[in-house]
Amino acid sequence: MSVTISFDGQTLEGQDGQSVGGILLANGQRTWRTAAGAERGIFCGIGICQDCVVTVNGTEGVRACQRTACEGDVIEREARA
Repeated sequence: MSVTISFDGQTLEGQDGQSVGGILLANGQRTWRTAAGAERGIFCGIGICQDCVVTVNGTEGVRACQRTACEGDVIEREARA
């Protein structure tokens, strides 16, 4: 079964049970957050480093590597100083 999410206005597809980060990576997205002027994406992949945080359905600071994607999720980039 597949899951469809929106990332910065793009429609992306993934597999049921896949993490938000996994879907982003599988669709060619390597970075999705800016911190101190540098691009960030998945670093540790286990929820410790917080490099992969995104906004999911309006909730900021969600770890993309830990959050299972749900049908219709709206994912947005985050920028932190």
